[in-house]
Amino acid sequence: MDRRDEQPSEWEPSSDSSSADTRPTTSATGPPHSDTPSATSPNAPPHSDESNGGSILGTLARLFVTALLITALLTGGAILAPVVIDDLDSIDSIGDLPLDDRPAPSSEPPPAGERNPAVTDPDDPGPSSYDTDVETITSDDVEDFVHAEVNERRADHGIGPLEWDGTVASVSRAHSVDMNERDYFAHTNPDGEGPYDRFSEVDNYCRAYGENIAMTWVDRPVESSGQDEVVEYQTAEGLATGLVNQWMNSTEHREAILEEHSDFGWDRGGVGVYIAEDGAVYASHNFCLEW
Repeated sequence: MDRRDEQPSEWEPSSDSSSADTRPTTSATGPPHSDTPSATSPNAPPHSDESNGGSILGTLARLFVTALLITALLTGGAILAPVVIDDLDSIDSIGDLPLDDRPAPSSEPPPAGERNPAVTDPDDPGPSSYDTDVETITSDDVEDFVHAEVNERRADHGIGPLEWDGTVASVSRAHSVDMNERDYFAHTNPDGEGPYDRFSEVDNYCRAYGENIAMTWVDRPVESSGQDEVVEYQTAEGLATGLVNQWMNSTEHREAILEEHSDFGWDRGGVGVYIAEDGAVYASHNFCLEW
């Protein structure tokens, strides 16, 4: 059974504003100086050498004191200049610089199951990753979180958990990387092969097979599918929740997860995630009913 997901529309805000590097400046001014010449009356006795020497020393002393005062004023101005903000919690931004609102790092993902099955798809790329400012997002962690969350959604509707299948996950992962490398987003690849064709080339123990796919980005704003909001995935846990939300907000994909599509149900499944170097994320969640 073939199910198709719409690629979420990408939204990257453009900004024409430039941030100015502003530095606090301090200025300090001392008292105004008045260099008033000393006047002598015509009847004053002539200055002696000693009085001239004393006058010179006095002038030098006054200049020294004045220099000390100016230095003290400048130092005091530099110390008193910074502005103290008592309550940072009440401030949303400083100028055009928003305060840090990054998400917390992911919790420890619940291990989904076997990572090295006896049979794997030869085109399985293995683990992939992307570094954000919060953590290194690894495809293994995203797959574990997706598997756990899908089972939680099933439990909410009274449906038993899917068993993790490493071979199914390997086939899923090979399809995810193929979509990225050959630049398409579909259940049927450019060679005309559908989900069951790709699995049967690797192994043959599923009598029914289904697939959900999704595409998004990490570390950039994207428009969240079905939720009318902009999000930015910077953690494995947040990315996994976003992928599951995409599927649950689409009728056909939700029916596949909750087994509302036919009389039979799934008993196992595997998640295959590929994270490209540019932050593109392709995910395939494949379902299997074993013979």
